[in-house]
Amino acid sequence: MNQLATLPTTRDEDWRYADADFLAAADPAAVHHWRTVDVPPGETRFECKVISAEDGPSSAIDRLRVHVGKEGCFEAFATIAGGNYQRLEIEVTLEEGAHFEFGGVTLGGGDKVQEFVTRTIHAHPNATSNQVVRAVQWGRSTGNFLGRIEVARDAQKTDAAQSFRAILLEKGATANTKPELEIFADDVLCAHGAAIGQLDEMARYYMASRGIAPAIAKRLLVQAFIGDAFVAITDDATRDSMLDETLAFLEPTP
Repeated sequence: MNQLATLPTTRDEDWRYADADFLAAADPAAVHHWRTVDVPPGETRFECKVISAEDGPSSAIDRLRVHVGKEGCFEAFATIAGGNYQRLEIEVTLEEGAHFEFGGVTLGGGDKVQEFVTRTIHAHPNATSNQVVRAVQWGRSTGNFLGRIEVARDAQKTDAAQSFRAILLEKGATANTKPELEIFADDVLCAHGAAIGQLDEMARYYMASRGIAPAIAKRLLVQAFIGDAFVAITDDATRDSMLDETLAFLEPTP
């Protein structure tokens, strides 16, 4: 059967946390469509976006395939803040000495399903990658991160890391992560970490004791939490804009 006519299902590992109803009714051509970016050797490409239903369909998939030339750099930062189902998938292949930087935030309530999926291919020596994903969920929403790092046999001196942390603001919200490391080289540094929990109640109590209103305290704590995903944005105005646009979707919760 033609692959373009076949839709993935939640039985497929890379789609295990996706919205099954959306996949069943989706247009195969749209699901299998990839945007492509080629970063020339020694150059840097930067992509920054906030994904919400206000700017497009309530459910959508964006798949991006990137090739980074020798000593080049690709930096991507994204917030998924709206829609019934939104998925951003990035596949990056790194040449010698290249770097991939990714920062992502999912933030939503209701029944939203929001996910980042990355595949980072360290194909040559001395390449580096760093991925930081933060999820803030409430209602019955779900925030997902599936991150796969592949290190080829000849890709010595690889340095790769990924971090996922989630805050669940209400019971019923969910966060899922599936980190994968496939390493065939022996002189590498590869690490991943994950943690899922609630907002720091001690910090909220401390702020309340200093006269800070609960809504403001929550916003400040969430801002500090998601700020990790954008810390690598070197332009102050862009970083501040990403934080402000993201926090604008934070709805009042207890």
